[in-house]
Amino acid sequence: MKIRILRQTEPDGDAYWESFDYDGTREISVAALLDHLNYNDDIINDDGVKTTRIGWDRSCMQGMCGACAMVINEVPSLACDTFLNKLKGNTLTIRPLRKFPVIHDLIVDRSVIQENLKSTDVYIGEYNPKENEDHRHQYEVAKCLKCGLCMEVCPNYRGGESFYGAMFANDCYLVYARNRKKSADMKSTYADHFGRTCSKSLSCMDVCPMNIPMIASMAKLNR
Repeated sequence: MKIRILRQTEPDGDAYWESFDYDGTREISVAALLDHLNYNDDIINDDGVKTTRIGWDRSCMQGMCGACAMVINEVPSLACDTFLNKLKGNTLTIRPLRKFPVIHDLIVDRSVIQENLKSTDVYIGEYNPKENEDHRHQYEVAKCLKCGLCMEVCPNYRGGESFYGAMFANDCYLVYARNRKKSADMKSTYADHFGRTCSKSLSCMDVCPMNIPMIASMAKLNR
C-alpha cells in the first residue's frame, strides 16, 4: 500500500508530499499506521531516503477526544476511527485540515474554536435551565469533541471571518437551553455568527464523528 502524506516542517514553510510503502495488515486504524511508520529511529520513504518522523496529534486513541482529526482520502476524519480495511484502493492519502494554520505536518492550530467561544461568551456559567428541557438533544450536543471536522467540510466556513460553524451553533443551543439569563443573548449570537450565513448544506452532519444532529440545534434556535 502506498501512503502519501502532505508534510510541512514549519508553520511558514512550504508543504510537500512524501510517500511511504506499507505491506502490513489492513486490520488497523490510520492512527496505528502512523505509529507504525514512526516506530523506527531510521524512517525511510519510498525513495529509499532517510526522513524525519511524521508529526501528528492524538490523545485517547478511542474516538473520544478529537485530537487526531485530519483529512484521509479527501474525507475529514479521525485517524483512530478510520480503518485501512474500510478504505478503497491501494493508495492512502493523508493531509492536515486546511482551514486551520499548520503547526507541523498533520498538526494544526485549532485555538480559534475556543477563542470564538470566549469572545462571544458562549459558556453556560450558572446552571439555570429552561422549563421542559430537551435532555436527549442536550446530551447529544454535549458529545461535541471540538475536533473541527465540521468546520473543515463546511462550504461557508473560511476561517478568520464572522461565521463560526456548526460546532458554534451547537454550543449556542446548549447555553440557550441551560441558562435562561443568557437565552436572549445566545439567540442573537447564534444569528450573528451562524444563522444568517449557513447555507444548510449539512455536510457537517456527514462528517461528525459523534453523529450529532446539528440540524436540530439550528431548528430549535431558529424557532
